[in-house]
Amino acid sequence: MARIDDIKKYLVEEFLLDIPADELADDYDLLANGVIDSLGLLTLVSWLEDRYRLDIDAMEIAPDNFRSVGDIEVFVASGDVPAGAK
Repeated sequence: MARIDDIKKYLVEEFLLDIPADELADDYDLLANGVIDSLGLLTLVSWLEDRYRLDIDAMEIAPDNFRSVGDIEVFVASGDVPAGAK
């Protein structure tokens, strides 16, 4: 499974979105649309750290890094994490 699809699946399951993961647009604004709030952001960061073996610094937890699935994918990719990492 591609990393972006994995992220979409997690978001749909964790935040109970009413759409299938494959219909979640890469640029859908998760923050502006109320999908992710501050607690949700911490939950997402924790999952990303566990799933992709990241060590996310508090300074990296900026809204623009987590605004959309595409932004999350770019953020994770910037850590040079292999797409299939668990």
